[in-house]
Amino acid sequence: MRFSDQFLDEIRQRLPITQVVGEHVLWDKRKSQPGKGDMWACCPFHAEKSPSFHADDRRGIYHCFGCGVSGDHFRFLTEKAGMSFPEAVEKLAAMAGVPMPARDERSEKREAEQRTLVDVMELATKYFEAALAHNIGARARGYLFERGVSAASQSRFRIGFAPDSRNGLKEHLAANGVSAQAMIDTGLVTSRHDDPLTYDRFRNRVMFPITDFRGRVIAFGGRALSLDVPAKYLNSPETQLFSKRQTLYNGQSARAAAREGATVIVVEGYLDVIAAVAAGFEGSVAPLGTALTEEHVQLLWRMSDNPVLCFDGDKAGLKAAERAANLILPHLKPGKSVKIATLPEGQDPDDLIKAQGRGAFADVIEKARSLSDVVWSLETGGGLVPEAPEERAALQARLRERANSIQDSNVRFHYSQAFDEKIKAFFAPLRQGARENWRGGGKPAYGQSGAYGYPSRGTPRLVVSDTLKNSRLLRPSAVADASPREATIILTLVNHPALVEDKFEALAALDCETSVAQKVLGDILALAVRHHDISAEDLRAALGVRGHGPALDRMADSLTRQGVWQVGPETARADAETGLGHALALHNKKVQLNRELKAAEAALGEDPSEETFERLRDIKNQITTVDGTEALIEGFGSLSGRATRSF
Repeated sequence: MRFSDQFLDEIRQRLPITQVVGEHVLWDKRKSQPGKGDMWACCPFHAEKSPSFHADDRRGIYHCFGCGVSGDHFRFLTEKAGMSFPEAVEKLAAMAGVPMPARDERSEKREAEQRTLVDVMELATKYFEAALAHNIGARARGYLFERGVSAASQSRFRIGFAPDSRNGLKEHLAANGVSAQAMIDTGLVTSRHDDPLTYDRFRNRVMFPITDFRGRVIAFGGRALSLDVPAKYLNSPETQLFSKRQTLYNGQSARAAAREGATVIVVEGYLDVIAAVAAGFEGSVAPLGTALTEEHVQLLWRMSDNPVLCFDGDKAGLKAAERAANLILPHLKPGKSVKIATLPEGQDPDDLIKAQGRGAFADVIEKARSLSDVVWSLETGGGLVPEAPEERAALQARLRERANSIQDSNVRFHYSQAFDEKIKAFFAPLRQGARENWRGGGKPAYGQSGAYGYPSRGTPRLVVSDTLKNSRLLRPSAVADASPREATIILTLVNHPALVEDKFEALAALDCETSVAQKVLGDILALAVRHHDISAEDLRAALGVRGHGPALDRMADSLTRQGVWQVGPETARADAETGLGHALALHNKKVQLNRELKAAEAALGEDPSEETFERLRDIKNQITTVDGTEALIEGFGSLSGRATRSF
């Protein structure tokens, strides 16, 4: 169901966000101001000892200055509580006392049909449970006993038995007023193409009820007790209630466990989930009759940022892991990934737990590898790096193709960087000097020629040209309060505090070069959050009380000498905003390049080749370009009475 903006806004206005968040955190009494709806706590999204998580009733948002998460009422419940958006809306509407919008007739009819079908599935579940407890279910109980499924687990998962009868369930449902069409719509009965007469779909099978994230039975999985049937496991067909691509076995319980810190673990089947849960792994789930889908991955990420996918250690498990990697890679987001655990060959979680106990399975989960490591192993055959240059080139091309499949630009960049670092690390032992050492040839003496003709003493030293030594990159400089670009950002905010809200997330994630700049920026953000409509005069005064006055004066003097004009209070807001946006973009680019520079310097130390030196030179040139970049924006400054811009 879609909700209007007016309806959602009414919920936000009526319900203080501190009330929503307060169900999941303990407010810091010293820092919080309940009367102003200004509350602080330790962040519920990451571990911390001092409160940096802020909720503001006046703005209706939360933000953590530690990890950067932010959002409104609805996002908090979807991210923290793992609810779907409609579930969050329903809960918040009830808390706010806002009636849910009326559905149209078709929606009402569909909802009523679903309720009817849910009632039918509940009747079937109770029928199967009773059959399991009856004499007719003796063989099924024996099977469960042999598989180590305790009575407690049978009760918890509502396991039942479908008698070996064509019409047993059908007659039971009919006796309880269930229509023939409802039986068909739930998938509980079926028929042959050449015969319209329906009969029970599940016969002589141990029955595993499948629930949705609201705990309602929406489908069944049946395990055959006879050997002469086409399918050992039979699932309900797709129905109005059940979509196997959007359902996880034990999903509701696992979601609740994940909120309490349990690891979300994806295993293959019903009995694996039941065994894992019985062993204390409450976050265990399984897909239903299908391989992992994109929809499953999104469901898992609502439950956990980094769920563990558990695969068999045989060839089939390896292929399944590769399919999962190919599926997940394009959809990776910052902070959202998976780990992959590999079981001992020939064992599933149920077998492993039964044979070796909980500790053996816990060890498998503990040793789960990151997705990037798994992709590397898949492409290198477990870490075998080819010696032939063309084969190395092919490996590098495959890894780049893998990384380029990632849609998020930030994650794609870091995956590319990680793969490049692995390639360099694995190729480094193949240098001449290292190869001789590995073969027992000994280390060259100091002053003798090492790899690629560079001086070496054990490992190659970083060779730096006089030009590089004297460049601004390596030359020590006096410590300033802030870089010119950081000063531009800070003074723009001081003189135009209304821009803080527009750029809040980007500012909160800003990584300053000096501790002074970082402290000033942090206090600006904190003050702007606490005082939504703070004026420039009040902001500067508050910063002065915190001891930042002299630093701000020095920043202003420095920018004045450089001809930077757009930070002043007289600058039109549009010009100030344009200048701020450009300064942020250039700053972030500079930070990224500096990180790449460090990596390139380290690589040059390990492999002083022409290629690595050229990489270092290229990054240095990019930094120089960024430092000299002019923001040539058409018309910039016109609103402030200037024809051109100087920054």
